[in-house]
Amino acid sequence: MNEPTTTRIRTPAGIALTVHDWGGDGAPVLLAHPTGFHGRIWAPVVEHLREAGRHAYSLDFRGHGDSDAPAHETYSWHHFADDVLAVADHFALAGRADLIAAGHSKGAASLLLGEIARPGTFGTVWAFEPILFPTDEPLPPSDDFPLAVGARRRRNEWASIDEAYDAYASKPPLAVMAPESLRAYVDYGLRDRGDGVFELKCAPGIEARVYTMGPNHGLFSQLGALAANVKVVCGEHSDAIPPRIAEQIVARLAHGTLEVWDGHGHFGPQADPQRAARSILAMAR
Repeated sequence: MNEPTTTRIRTPAGIALTVHDWGGDGAPVLLAHPTGFHGRIWAPVVEHLREAGRHAYSLDFRGHGDSDAPAHETYSWHHFADDVLAVADHFALAGRADLIAAGHSKGAASLLLGEIARPGTFGTVWAFEPILFPTDEPLPPSDDFPLAVGARRRRNEWASIDEAYDAYASKPPLAVMAPESLRAYVDYGLRDRGDGVFELKCAPGIEARVYTMGPNHGLFSQLGALAANVKVVCGEHSDAIPPRIAEQIVARLAHGTLEVWDGHGHFGPQADPQRAARSILAMAR
């Protein structure tokens, strides 16, 4: 696989973000990852985007991958919107008519929040299961949110990266990933903490805080303000954003379309990177 050029940039608030420039001479695609993942999870999708002549970028959100993980950070999803806006500004992507902003889960919600904060930044958005709660009232942060509870219990010590790979490949939910996707997840999502034990770069406590803040962004009530062209994609069998909720999201969008992937769940882009790339490229103007 092609190796990206990795750089560090800073948000206006001073958070250092790691960004991966995958190269290419064509129109840009900005890729935003889900909670607990990192920017290099997109490597298998990028291979297909580059073959089609696109220039891909991906970022590690704050608290994820090799970006800063401030102890004081609330991990508000509005701050993740700040992250994608900072990357778009740094690489002069903001407002480009040929830009496709593609996100998965929290990454997709962050792109939509960024476009609401600064209309015209992301005119074309591919959103695989953007995490939205179908309510017009922002919900309070919830420490008891099931995903937050589960994240706190996540195993965080491994004797090797290969041990982690074998464990994740043996059971849900990550067992559905294509081998190259799971390989990218573990190879760049764990670090040697210094004593020969490998731990997750997105610490379970931080992942839990991200999930705690998830219900609070209030994006659903603001969807009508989006002028962007948005394709909402979901898995037929998703337990996160199933088709019935995806339909509600699209109904609120001025320029929204729905694409349902048969046979897939929430990890569709990692299970079928080629299909993800085709779906993204179909949005090219």
